[in-house]
Amino acid sequence: MKLILITVILLGLGIAGIAIKIWIRKDGKFAGTCASQNPKLNKNGEPCGFCGRTPQ
Repeated sequence: MKLILITVILLGLGIAGIAIKIWIRKDGKFAGTCASQNPKLNKNGEPCGFCGRTPQ
């Protein structure tokens, strides 16, 4: 029972942290969330398949 309670509390803190981050950010948008924008993950420099942005 203790483990379940600790798990629920930690998950709640994580969700609250994300909610606060969205609330504080302008228009609720995260900057640079596409993994393909990371030059270390996208070594060929291909644009994002979802939004079309390049790693630069």
